[in-house]
Amino acid sequence: MNKKMKLPNADVFINSAYLIQVISESAAVPKVKPEISIENVVASATLNQKVDLNAVVKGYPGVEYRPEQFPGLVFRLKRPKTATLIFSSGKMVCTGAKSEKESRRAVLKVIKELKKGGIIIIGKPELKIQNIVASASLGGMIDLEKAAYSLGRAMYEPEQFPGLIYRMEEPKVVILLFASGKLVCTGAKKEEDVYVAVDKLHVTLEEKDLIFYE
Repeated sequence: MNKKMKLPNADVFINSAYLIQVISESAAVPKVKPEISIENVVASATLNQKVDLNAVVKGYPGVEYRPEQFPGLVFRLKRPKTATLIFSSGKMVCTGAKSEKESRRAVLKVIKELKKGGIIIIGKPELKIQNIVASASLGGMIDLEKAAYSLGRAMYEPEQFPGLIYRMEEPKVVILLFASGKLVCTGAKKEEDVYVAVDKLHVTLEEKDLIFYE
């Protein structure tokens, strides 16, 4: 005698449908793959000690230090090509790196050079990524007028600035969008956030018919 098959209740169907929707949304990818380039990584570091900047100048005459104009000393590296600001408080700011890894390498190299120049540094630096700036091309033309109304958290005043300013909540970044399909993403703390933000915006533009490909 065959047993009657027990059918799942309506809640199971609803939950399953919701799960499928969430998975499909998270897996959404743009039709055209964007070209993304990390332009600048800004990292800060703390040495937790005072630094004699005049002693650094004596050890490295090539550094830039004009205390009457700016309180920080500029220590430039050729590899990786970066500029690191060093303050007497032991604070450091590294700019010009093209990746998180490169910015860390630059800071550690500067500290190594300082030690070679006779500057006593105790302990390891506390390093933190402050900002990542990236550029991207989405490969299509964007209707900025329509996008300003459709995206939300967007500001577009073409008489003052040719780009649309879009503030994304997750990940928390600011994106400058141009009609040519070019954009600049700033405010990211991780490289991964840049790629997530650009792809997320790209998919939204396609879904709302705000981008057009030739």
